[in-house]
Amino acid sequence: MPHFVLTCIDKPDALDRRMAAREAHLAHVRQSGIVKLAGPFLDADGGMAGSLVIVEADDLSAAQAFSDADPYVAADVFQSIDIRPFRLSIGEL
Repeated sequence: MPHFVLTCIDKPDALDRRMAAREAHLAHVRQSGIVKLAGPFLDADGGMAGSLVIVEADDLSAAQAFSDADPYVAADVFQSIDIRPFRLSIGEL
């Protein structure tokens, strides 16, 4: 099954919305069954400023559906979301 990497960048004023939606977001990630690796991007002060998620999905539309259902999307946290096919060359997922 193919992998996709989601690169999500927070809006500058999104930290409060991110924190309010965090538990629902984490539940979505854990319950999806497709997330292989995930974590926040950090700003210069160590605060959360975005997300990197690698999923294993049937196709790009399935990866997009996962992203669309993310509570962070509903909470208007992200300034941008980029989803691209990904092939692992070094390491393990």
